Order: sequence, then C-alpha cells, then structure tokens
Amino acid sequence: MKFNVTLDRDEDGVWIVECPSIPGCVSQGRSKEEAIENIKDAIAACLQVRAERGMPLTDEFVAAK
Repeated sequence: MKFNVTLDRDEDGVWIVECPSIPGCVSQGRSKEEAIENIKDAIAACLQVRAERGMPLTDEFVAAK
C-alpha cells in the first residue's frame, strides 16, 4: 500500500511528516530521510492499531461510502 505524506520543517529545523489519510499519524526526524523512514514505521503501527480496534484503516475508505 502506498500513502501520500506531507513534509514540513519546523522553526527548530526538525522535519515533520504526516500521513493525512490516517488521522493522527505523524512523525519527525532530524533529516528528510530520517523523517520519511520514521513515518513508514508510524504508518505500520497506526494501521495495526486501527485494525485491532475494528476502525477503518484510513479516512479515504470512510469518505468513499
């Protein structure tokens, strides 16, 4: 599965990365590369928790109904 992410730099120079289709799925890193690797782990963890709780995996599936 592929997900779009947003990548932004905060005032302290930390890269913030978010997966908009998974509510609350956010990570960060000191470099772009680190932030992208971290969001991959965050996405996997978020999907696992949502599946365990019987929640829709992403907002996209909810919107499609």
